[in-house]
Amino acid sequence: MLLFLTFMHTLTSNGITISVVVQYLPIHSNPREQKYIFGYHIVIENGTPHTVQLLRRQWTIKDADGGLREVEGEGVIGEKPVLEPGQKHSYSSFCNLRTELGSMAGAYLMSRVADGYFFEAQVPEFDMVFPGKLN
Repeated sequence: MLLFLTFMHTLTSNGITISVVVQYLPIHSNPREQKYIFGYHIVIENGTPHTVQLLRRQWTIKDADGGLREVEGEGVIGEKPVLEPGQKHSYSSFCNLRTELGSMAGAYLMSRVADGYFFEAQVPEFDMVFPGKLN
């Protein structure tokens, strides 16, 4: 029997709080083919007194066998959300691993809307663990 666990990771940097919940997705995975799919849900909260916009994302994805991937791009899931002070934005996505264990970490490039000042909001590193590894 597989146990499907979820874990929350939270980090605040430069006034932006990012929370991540990750979960193994067995219906999309195939361990015999070294295909482990993990879904993650992210909530971004603007704790600054400024209206900000998320412009870009950067991810570092690590597999347990030493494999390393860098992913960069505009916005998140095709959006560049604008957040007023105190406002939240959430989205869900997924990551594929070749191993039973791995991790992701990253950052969002943000901009203050009023003056164009750029800054980074760090995404907390989160582990992805195939539930069968926990037994």
